[in-house]
Parts: sequence; C-alpha cells; structure tokens
Amino acid sequence: MDNKQTYTISIYTENNIGLLNRISAIFQRRHLNVESVNVSKSEIKSVSRFTLLVKLTEDEVKKIIGQIEKQVEVIKAFYHTDDETIYQESCLFKLSADLLTGNDEIQKIINGSKSRVININKDFFVLEKSGSKEEVEELYHILDQHGIMQFIRSGRIAITKKEMPVSEMLKALE
Repeated sequence: MDNKQTYTISIYTENNIGLLNRISAIFQRRHLNVESVNVSKSEIKSVSRFTLLVKLTEDEVKKIIGQIEKQVEVIKAFYHTDDETIYQESCLFKLSADLLTGNDEIQKIINGSKSRVININKDFFVLEKSGSKEEVEELYHILDQHGIMQFIRSGRIAITKKEMPVSEMLKALE
C-alpha cells in the first residue's frame, strides 16, 4: 500500500556555499524525488529558507529531516502537511502580441484565470499567474492551444498557518 503524501519541508539556514548540493544529495542517496525547491530570504535577517515539496511516506520524511539536521549546517528543518500550509506557485507565459488584439477569447482566459498582463510590446506579451499547481497547469493547457512562446514556473512557495516553533529561535539570531 502506497501511503505517500505531499509534504512541504522548510529548512532554515545561514547562507553557506554548497548547501543546496548537500541537501539534494541526501534525497539522491535514498533515490527520492524532490518535486520543487524554492530558496529565499526568511523573515530573519541573514537567514534563508529552503522550501522543498516532496511526496513521501511520513516515516521517510521524518528520516530525511533527521538526516538534514545531522549532515547539513541548518538552524532547523521542519515538515508540514498541506493542511498546515498556505501555498502558491507562480509562472510567466510569453505569448504573441497578436493574440491580444481583437481576440475576446484570450481576454476571457486572462480574466477567468485571474492572471495579469505584466508586459506588452509589439512582438509579445507576458502573462503572470499565481495559484495552485492545478490552476497553473490548467492555464498552461488552455494557453498551449494558442501557442506559448516561452514558459517559466516557480516551485511551491509556502507559509505556515500557525507560528512555527522555530520562530523564537530565529528571532534570537537577529
């Protein structure tokens, strides 16, 4: 029985060279896939947050967290279920500018998908969409019928619904 579920892993660390490589090596050695990775500043100055999206069993994710904390210079690593997080993905579509002129269908797609045009020139326009993985994929399939010139997508970004236990520890680092 496959009892894998989606987990969001948050890893707080100071900026160190090679950190992403060391984290990904832990997954590679176990032949586990990371669906997405996002790295950014955290709410604490000089501390970064890695957000990884993985599909694992609860036992696997607990073991991975333990290994990360032992083998990598991290302040703290946590895992969260989808119920504990609010998450989004972001993407950009580059489409032919011709689609915007006199094409009511494209305007309906833009409005209906709650996306927005962020750049227009004579050759192309850029459409931005934030939402769930499913919303991004749905828009991709719709726009693909009209000819996508270029597409880029972020990994999952997530924020917890409740204050994380690491918050006080991180605040002490400021």
